[in-house]
Amino acid sequence: MPLVVPGITSNNSGEDEKTKEWTNKLVGKKLSDDDHTETNFCKRDLPQQCRVIQPGQMVTMDFRPERLNVHVKDDGSVSHVHHG
Repeated sequence: MPLVVPGITSNNSGEDEKTKEWTNKLVGKKLSDDDHTETNFCKRDLPQQCRVIQPGQMVTMDFRPERLNVHVKDDGSVSHVHHG
């Protein structure tokens, strides 16, 4: 049986599930200031701890497990998301 020490080694399945949920909601859609449509997702419905990262944008490397990082392509559509 593997050693699991809370805070040092743990199963991040909760974080993985949150990331999968946001991936399903966002990838392929464009972020908008308006309501949701089939191709848009409203920015105001993103989590409070969130940052939208444009192509080539510099970001800090501090790790915050609750923060959702939303990566967008040049055309404004979401390419991928991750927590951290």
